[in-house]
Amino acid sequence: MSSLSVETLAADAVEPITSAGNAQLGIAVLAGIAVIVVLISVFKLHAFLALTIGSLALGAFAGAPLDKVIVSFSTGLGSTVAGVGVLIALGAILGKLLADSGGADQIVDTILAKASGRAMPWAMVLIASVIGLPLFFEVGIVLLIPVVLLVAKRGNYSLMRIGIPALAGLSVMHGLIPPHPGPLVAIDAIGANLGLTLALGVVVAIPTVIIAGPLFSKYAARWVDIPAPERMVPQRPSEDLQTRPSFGATISTVLLPVVLMLAKALVDIVVDDPENRVQRVTDVIGSPLIALLAAVLVGIFTLGRAAGFSKGRISATVEKSLAPIAGVLLIVAAGGGFKQTLIDAGVGQMILDISKDWSIPALLLAWLIAVAIRLATGSATVATISAAGLVAPLAADMSSTHTALLVLAIGAGSLFFSHVNDAGFWLVKEYFGMSVGQTLKTWSVMETIISVVGLGFVLLLSLVL
Repeated sequence: MSSLSVETLAADAVEPITSAGNAQLGIAVLAGIAVIVVLISVFKLHAFLALTIGSLALGAFAGAPLDKVIVSFSTGLGSTVAGVGVLIALGAILGKLLADSGGADQIVDTILAKASGRAMPWAMVLIASVIGLPLFFEVGIVLLIPVVLLVAKRGNYSLMRIGIPALAGLSVMHGLIPPHPGPLVAIDAIGANLGLTLALGVVVAIPTVIIAGPLFSKYAARWVDIPAPERMVPQRPSEDLQTRPSFGATISTVLLPVVLMLAKALVDIVVDDPENRVQRVTDVIGSPLIALLAAVLVGIFTLGRAAGFSKGRISATVEKSLAPIAGVLLIVAAGGGFKQTLIDAGVGQMILDISKDWSIPALLLAWLIAVAIRLATGSATVATISAAGLVAPLAADMSSTHTALLVLAIGAGSLFFSHVNDAGFWLVKEYFGMSVGQTLKTWSVMETIISVVGLGFVLLLSLVL
């Protein structure tokens, strides 16, 4: 699931690379996605190559100049690596420090001691929801995945039974709850009340995450019964490790980036003055890059040194953490390149043009537009902002409550059916060691449940408020 900044979205609003009509562009999108699916599923081609070829195929079918398609793909790939890629790398380093020092074992042992059996999926969704409140989706994943994999392996739980609740908690926060960028920009575009939207968002989020998380995970575990991938599971430290970090130190290190980013979000909301010195400081230390980097640097002392690691051992740990994620980085980056090609081809505008004459209720219209843009571009944030811009005039005659619900309807639609054009799809696939088909049956269905159930509760609230 892609998390884009407002600046990135503004940069995306450029002249389309092709003058193809809506019909040709729609066919090109379907053809590009079909090429990717066939290359991966039938010819077993590596996803990085398939996404690259699929992007070129999309441009060719749309009649775009090849040089412009290459530029679009390269731009998307580069921006994804610069943003998500760096976060994945820092998260991998922190995860390796957690594992090798015994800190991750300390977390897992404590969780297993406090919650077991049927309570474990509920514990995971609670942890993910709290941590996911101030975090980008990708940041939350890289922080939680080591814990998810270790809990599944050590507790002998189905990976889907533990993983789906964690993913649901992160995804719901990303799509429905400010201060995530999509909801915040939609609130501004529509003129909704931030506090009311946040309150109603929590009301919608709680039952939605329960249904899409712990409840759906029962079925997901039956459909896809796989163990935690060995190459991604941090191993328990060797028996000769004399000490390991305390639970308090470990939790504090893991939560450090959460606290820093939450502080930034709160200051941005309360102060709302870019020239204010406090806000400028929190904007720096609360950025995902600096927050995760700070956690890594602190972890070297609170985790590595606490376990008795020498400087050489810490350096080796950092180096070993990067090799397993090379493939993940390339695949996620190529997914970002494919998404950028779709955007530059004008797919988002095509969806907006087609949907202008739909005569349906405003909340459902907003959801459908967000769904269509999400399916076409793979970006929840692009879908949120594009849909908000289109339906903003409808909010003029709405009450403050229904205006807030309009934002939530858009947010729910932006999460619908993540598939091969979403970098988040590939991130989940690679971390969990699933095939494309297995990812569709679990992650993609979970996202769809969140979207549909979220809409259902929004419509229900619209009838009673």
